[in-house]
Amino acid sequence: MDVLGNLEVRWVQGFTNGTFKFVDKKTACYTCGDFIVFLNVETKTRKTLQSPASGIGAFTASGHRRCLAFSDLRLNPSIFVYNYPELELMCELKGTAQLGYTALALCDTGPYLVSSSSIPDQTITLWNWESMIPLCSHPILGEDITALVFNPMNWCQICAVKSKALTIWNVERCGNYHLMNPSAVDLPATDGSAIECEASPSHMLSGKLTHFSPQMPTSAVAGLSGDKADDFVPLKRIKTKLCPSAICWSTSSDLYVGCKEGFLLCVNPDTLLVSVLYKPQTEVTSTDDSETSLQEGSFQSLALLDCNLFATGIEGILRKIQMKGNKLEVLQTWALDEAASAVCFSPDGETLLLTSNTGCVYRFKPLLKDTIVKVLDVLCGDFVAVAPIYTDRSICLSVREAGDVQLWVLDDGQCMGSISLQTHVTSMACCLVAQYVVVGTATGDVLFVEMTTKQKPRLVHRVHFYHVPVDHLVFDQGGNFLITGASDSRMFVLNARPSKGFEVIGWIEAPGAIVSLSTQYQRESGQVKVLVLCSKTGREINEGNVLLLLTLFVQQLTDSTSCVDVYGRLREDVLHSCLYELPHALCSCVLATNKIFGYCQQRKVLQRFSIPESGEKPSNVLEAVKLIPEEEAAGHFLSPAFLQLSPHQAWLATVGRDGLVRVCEISTMDRCVQLQCHSCWQDGVGSVCFTPDSQTLVTSGLRDGSLVCSRLRLKLSGSGKAAAATQYGQSIADSFESVVSSENTVLTKMTDWDSQTQSFTRCASFHTEEVNFNEKMSHEAEQEENYFASPTSSTWLDGKFDVVLQEEIQQYAEMKKNLRRNIKVLRDRIKAMMEENESLADMEKLEQQEFNLDVEEQQRLQLEGKQEVTRVRKEIEMENLAKCYQREVLKRECWDSMQVKGKAIKAFHSENEVKNYPMKERTEKELEELHRVETTRQIEQEDSQLQEAILDTISGEKREETAEDDSPALTGSLSALYGGVNPYLYNQFNLHVREQKINQITLLKDVIYKVKSTFNKEFEAVYKQKEQEINRVREKKKRISEIMTELDLSETLWEPNLTDNECPERALIVTDLEIKVEKYLTPEQKEKEENLREEDKRQMLAAKSDKMRDQALNVMMGGVLELKKEDVLKMEVPQPEFMSKPEVQWTEDERKSFKEFEKKAKELIEEQEKYRKTLETEMKKLLTSIKEATQMFDERLTKLFERKVKSEMVIYQEELKIANLVHSIQTEEEILSRENQLSLKLEKARIVKNEIGEELKKHRETVDEFREVYDNTVAEDKLLDKGFRKEFYDIPGHIIDQLYKLYKRRPRVQKIKTQTENNPFKEGALLGTAPSDGLSLMMKAMEELDAPENMPEGLDPVVWERFCLARRAKVESEQKVKLKALTLAEMQAFLQRRTDEDENAQLEIKNLIDELNGLCEEKMRFRLDSMVQILLQQGQVEVEAGDFIADYTDALLIHRGVIEDLNSTIRALGDQKIASMVECKDFRKGIIQQEWDHRRMRMELEDLSNKARDIQTLRITQEIQDYLTETSNDNMVSKHLTTLERTIDLQETTHQKKIETCKKQIKHLNRQDAQMQEKNAALDLRIADMEITVAERRNIVEAVAMGDNKKTEAEKNYQDIILRKKLLNIVGAQSEEILLLRAEVEKLRMKNFPSLSKLHYN
Repeated sequence: MDVLGNLEVRWVQGFTNGTFKFVDKKTACYTCGDFIVFLNVETKTRKTLQSPASGIGAFTASGHRRCLAFSDLRLNPSIFVYNYPELELMCELKGTAQLGYTALALCDTGPYLVSSSSIPDQTITLWNWESMIPLCSHPILGEDITALVFNPMNWCQICAVKSKALTIWNVERCGNYHLMNPSAVDLPATDGSAIECEASPSHMLSGKLTHFSPQMPTSAVAGLSGDKADDFVPLKRIKTKLCPSAICWSTSSDLYVGCKEGFLLCVNPDTLLVSVLYKPQTEVTSTDDSETSLQEGSFQSLALLDCNLFATGIEGILRKIQMKGNKLEVLQTWALDEAASAVCFSPDGETLLLTSNTGCVYRFKPLLKDTIVKVLDVLCGDFVAVAPIYTDRSICLSVREAGDVQLWVLDDGQCMGSISLQTHVTSMACCLVAQYVVVGTATGDVLFVEMTTKQKPRLVHRVHFYHVPVDHLVFDQGGNFLITGASDSRMFVLNARPSKGFEVIGWIEAPGAIVSLSTQYQRESGQVKVLVLCSKTGREINEGNVLLLLTLFVQQLTDSTSCVDVYGRLREDVLHSCLYELPHALCSCVLATNKIFGYCQQRKVLQRFSIPESGEKPSNVLEAVKLIPEEEAAGHFLSPAFLQLSPHQAWLATVGRDGLVRVCEISTMDRCVQLQCHSCWQDGVGSVCFTPDSQTLVTSGLRDGSLVCSRLRLKLSGSGKAAAATQYGQSIADSFESVVSSENTVLTKMTDWDSQTQSFTRCASFHTEEVNFNEKMSHEAEQEENYFASPTSSTWLDGKFDVVLQEEIQQYAEMKKNLRRNIKVLRDRIKAMMEENESLADMEKLEQQEFNLDVEEQQRLQLEGKQEVTRVRKEIEMENLAKCYQREVLKRECWDSMQVKGKAIKAFHSENEVKNYPMKERTEKELEELHRVETTRQIEQEDSQLQEAILDTISGEKREETAEDDSPALTGSLSALYGGVNPYLYNQFNLHVREQKINQITLLKDVIYKVKSTFNKEFEAVYKQKEQEINRVREKKKRISEIMTELDLSETLWEPNLTDNECPERALIVTDLEIKVEKYLTPEQKEKEENLREEDKRQMLAAKSDKMRDQALNVMMGGVLELKKEDVLKMEVPQPEFMSKPEVQWTEDERKSFKEFEKKAKELIEEQEKYRKTLETEMKKLLTSIKEATQMFDERLTKLFERKVKSEMVIYQEELKIANLVHSIQTEEEILSRENQLSLKLEKARIVKNEIGEELKKHRETVDEFREVYDNTVAEDKLLDKGFRKEFYDIPGHIIDQLYKLYKRRPRVQKIKTQTENNPFKEGALLGTAPSDGLSLMMKAMEELDAPENMPEGLDPVVWERFCLARRAKVESEQKVKLKALTLAEMQAFLQRRTDEDENAQLEIKNLIDELNGLCEEKMRFRLDSMVQILLQQGQVEVEAGDFIADYTDALLIHRGVIEDLNSTIRALGDQKIASMVECKDFRKGIIQQEWDHRRMRMELEDLSNKARDIQTLRITQEIQDYLTETSNDNMVSKHLTTLERTIDLQETTHQKKIETCKKQIKHLNRQDAQMQEKNAALDLRIADMEITVAERRNIVEAVAMGDNKKTEAEKNYQDIILRKKLLNIVGAQSEEILLLRAEVEKLRMKNFPSLSKLHYN
């Protein structure tokens, strides 16, 4: 590359991060990839500055200081500071950052720069960039800082913004020592409320504890310590905070903060008080104008001018807001074309810049009420490709991912026009013979954009080729063809001429996914060679290992219509192809004349291959030829890289991910020129292109959104080659001039593309033919053939396939119709045969599958069925295997590991059920721990007894040995009564140490284990008893069954069995009855089953031959050899044979035999009856014994149940003890955790105190030293004042007085302020620059006083000059004294703040010590005040129980004797009262007895009187007379009986009739009852519906009533809110007055702080 000199950047376009900063009054700068662009907002002229390192990271600028600073993107980055407009590097700052800087800020009033670095160091640093010295730094925690802003009124305040936090850094200094202190701002929650921190619990020193334990912080409860405890926030207190999005300092040094949630906050940096100026939910103004009313998201960017705030948001409105206290008012609004993301004012405040996210920048002058003017429109987004326009060599094109196509002027980089395609773009190419560009999209479309009108490009055509993104678009150098490529290995060839309507010639199938495309046009032969790089691997398509070289004949493809088949594919005879195999995969390649250039990503080398001369073969012969690189050159450091060949085929450009652009000659690849156009940290270069003259390159960044145009500068020796390249480009343009003119004419006549009309028109013919054909087809044919894709989603190739398919359908329609007719006849015939087959016998029936005529389909279905069965069987086997594994795990964990399996015992005659305690075997560790505790406890008991014996010996008194058995009331449980005896248990009142409590828990667990074991033993005994009872019942049931068989009874007997709960091992065994599906048998199992069945048959046949003897015995003697007693009931007396004859024909012997037969039969019947009664009695005894035994077992089971309840009670008592002990231990751990936390804090506080003390001592020494210097300076100044008359001793006295007055006279200049005076409204409040500026101003003002006009009359000019020099020396001395006085005041203020910090640290140490002592006292008090469990009977608790647990807060524990004495007294008095009441009752009883006797005698007297009166008045009737006169009463009685019998018969007849009548009435009433029940059921349904309706109406009425009540309550609440608001307003006003008064006092104090009256003048 000897002829090429270098590459220089001509212009840069793009917009990287949307940050605009002013560097002077009319120039703003922004980042663009690896460059910084300076834009004059008035003239729109541009300048660029390239980063000296790799990339641009954080960026900032200062318009007041006319400088800018930025960091690079490499490891261990630096910060570069440049001035403007010279663009000279002022300094390079090297800090401690390792990965990068996140934010930078320049101070407008001094040479200060603040930076924040990212992980891992995360430090904020303050620099003096003029001296290149870091003044101070401070580590930061958490998230990275996103923005830094100096307070323009006080540079010592810096605001740092994070994504969810806000911090104000205060810079303090003492001489040359600087210090940064952070102050975190507590932002409100998203609802606007302040977030309250957890208050530290106040430790109670009164000695009174709460019910459970002392109150501890949540961090102590969580067991945290150190920094985690300090930062711990409970979950219920966590609230989402506001996220700051924009900040702005006010003239009063307040900070305005705009939030993403739509809030506007005001932060006081001194008090850190946050005021909410605006909430999105509240109305700020009463106007209805939507522009003036604030909305959510209105404060995305803020800027301040003349105490007015300018705010923009997502709604696209610029607002001018005026602050009035804590309220705001929108003064004016301006509508924007789009939403602005950032705003900034120029240094003079005249110009406001608004930046949008789309890459547009607007200028606005609010003071001049100017209109909003667009000064920059470069759009945003990453570039996909760049290309030159060959028909107009002064313009190039670019396209972004979002579909924005832009035209750029090559001379100055101005954007001439653009069009937004509104789609995701993946590739682009520009035509050589017409002024249009083609764009490939991610949806597989190719778009044709006309460029004849550069300001307004338009879309004229669109073709849908792929279902995947279009990755490659390329024109041949002759402008004949457009070739497309994608990952589906199809390439489409289109006619590139607009006059041909962009006709699709055909498509070609590549041997793999297409990685790269390149063409070479041979004008002489009229051939276009296409080089295709393909990938045959299935991995990510970014490299290819196969090259396909195609030769297309222009004349043959453009004129002939028979070059494609019916599917649109190019025929094999119209193109030649050759396949090459590469030794290494390439990521990019280009085709030159007989050469191939490629880039190997694996080896990072540039390779050149020669094409073999025998490379052209017919397309059907595709044998891969191996290529070997003939030359290699070093490539880029970062891959992949891409190649581009210049138009005149002599120069090769390579670009890579390292951001370098390299240009070399194709003959000498090892020598090249390069330029760093883009940053490797932003993925380097994405694409590159040559202009038609081959001397300008345009590159686009892959991820930086920048476009760089660079010029290739050639040496003098290469001027000839440059002229040749220019001449080649001109010759190409001249050769295409006529074609371009004609094609552009056709192009301009094309109409704009309409997606809806054009897409439907394209497929109209297909759709019409399909409809017409479908009308002729039958419904069955429609179901088979109507499967075409929709026109809108089908590609061009799909349309070709549809056309071919429709032609085939039309061609074979009649044949298909005949086939369907024949198939229908055959189907009917087979259906009739199947119906006939169903009516045949089973032996004659055919299988269903035998009627399937398609044997292949039948075999295929059978094979698929077998495969599906195999798959399902494998799935089931795996599922069964998983279940078996799960079963084994559960069995091992829940069954095998249990020492005592869980089971139950159920009663015989009730549902009562008792379960045991499932118990695991105790581990060796548990047993060792128990043994250790018991041993320890035994030693303690022995030691305690020994100490008591020693004390008895010393005191000389022998104590009475009493066996103290602690009562259950004091032990807190009844475990000793239920087997839970452990002699090593501690007394509840002696548990004070943590180790004792842990040992007690171990012993209590042992007690619970023993209680459970004791109960389980009793349970096992009862369980065995039940098994024995069941066996006895079964034996007795067996005997009862025999008796019932003998008695011919068929009753069902009760048979007891063990349930599943009583035999839990049944759950682990699956019986055959539980399996409801047919068992699957393998062929081996089936064969085994068949063998077993045959063996059983043989055994049965053999057994039949052995049973001949048994059959004979059954026939002869009933199967027995002797008669048993049990067979008596079956015995019968055989009848004589003569009984078949009539009794008249019997003989005497026969009659005797008959009598003997009757006698034997009678005896047999009597014996059978006797035996039957014996059996019945025995059966009743057996049933009674079974019932009694089972009832006795049920009673024992009931006692066991009661025992279980008592055991549960005991276990719960012990578990309650354990719970209390665990709670006590946890409380002690919380106290210890809190104590450790306080100790750590105390240790840290002492360390901080020591550090502060050391710094304080050092600063005090510094201040003292400076005070001595200040005193010396003041003394020198006084000496100058005193030596004035001595110096001018030779001057007369009256002139001396005039000169002395002039000596004291000073010009009026601006008074110098310090930062301690806190006057933010005036500039120059910086101590570092204001004194020097004041001295220069004073010296300039002194020139006016030194003028000869001010000289007194009669004074010598030489003396006047000497006087002026003396006065200047005096002025300089005074300025020096003032400067040192200000410095001393600042140092004293710094020292005072450090002294306050030292005092605060000492106070914090004191508070921590007090808190730690209080915590220790609480810990001891808690240990001594133990919680004990007391067991009392129900009658001994006199506290009323609440809903769940009784409240024992005010309860007292009284000795039982007191209550018993009181009860005995009450009982004695009660007995006396009862005795008196009994005596009174007996006396009253006698009185009542006598009254009753008296009443009885009176009634008897009255009865006798009545009887006497009845006898006297009795009438004697005829019947009485007859009865009296009748001598014999028998006849009368018989007559009377006869009459009565007749009466009875008549009444019976009447009664039967009445019964029949009643039965009929009952039937009738039953029918009526059924009808009434039906009616009642219907009424019940209606009642349910009506109840629902009534409930709804009741709810409505109650809701209405409740609404009325709510209105009343709302009115009352409203009045309360108004009253509270008034009170708050009064409080706020008073607070503001107090703050104002306090500020005035502070100002007066600070004004007099640097008092000079204490200085002594000699």
